[in-house]
Amino acid sequence: MNTYQYRGSTKSLSFSGSVFEQIVENDRAYANDDYFMPCDEQEQTRLAITNQCFTSILNGQLSFQNIPRGARRILDIGTGVGDWAIAVAERFPNAEVVATDITCFQPTDVPPNLFFEIDDAQEEWTFTDSFDFIHIRGLSGAFRDWGAVYQEAFKHLQPNGILEVSDFGAVRLGGTIPDSYVSIYNGACLTAAEQAGRALGLDHMKKAVLETAGFSIAKNRTFDVPLGTWTSDVRKKVAGKMALISRLEGLEATSLRLLTRHTGWKPADVRDICEKVKEELLRPGVRPSVPVQFMVARKLLM
Repeated sequence: MNTYQYRGSTKSLSFSGSVFEQIVENDRAYANDDYFMPCDEQEQTRLAITNQCFTSILNGQLSFQNIPRGARRILDIGTGVGDWAIAVAERFPNAEVVATDITCFQPTDVPPNLFFEIDDAQEEWTFTDSFDFIHIRGLSGAFRDWGAVYQEAFKHLQPNGILEVSDFGAVRLGGTIPDSYVSIYNGACLTAAEQAGRALGLDHMKKAVLETAGFSIAKNRTFDVPLGTWTSDVRKKVAGKMALISRLEGLEATSLRLLTRHTGWKPADVRDICEKVKEELLRPGVRPSVPVQFMVARKLLM
């Protein structure tokens, strides 16, 4: 039995045993019986592409807010395949980087200062040492209570430490298409997520939610990212290409469990509307886009 003990946390979990058994549902694999996003190979590919999309949006930078050069400890919540955490560990070899997720599909050949931990950020955090920078990306719909997650982040940050949260919003069409499949899809997913108690969208990035947890907002910016290469902006074309692939691959991943479990859709109907949305997004002249928001908050010195 291979047991991983991570520095900075009182938790250790075995990489063997039923705790890591996936649940196969409608031909997609999930980490548990609760979270709506899959964790199979198809989803891992999408996560890797999404990381490339964010890097392109940020002009090759790892974060919207510069990570302090002297950072000793950096935390990545919901690390997915671990691409961001690996890049940060390589960029900051003197920092200890901890990356958490509810399942194990991260690589094993990683920088020596990077530690993966199987953990659910909705539960009480048990790190024994605080962090200088906490990173949360692409977790819309992941938590029932974002306020509680932010409170834990605040508690585990050093004074003047930084929390950066970033996420995609709902896909938008450039022109007016009455009763578009995109609007039907978006509405159905929002309804199902609300019934599941895990709201989609960008409400978790409202200033008031973070301020209630004790944070002071330092930066708040939303980028309008084109889906595809229809824009004349050369820089945005690269991000747009990655964003389109990520969104197309994410249509079924986001909706399949939500709609079949909470609104009574049949798997075939979910996949059918996903195909219709894809066709709509790829239609010439539609000019789809997606908002991508970055929120930077600080734990001010007391």
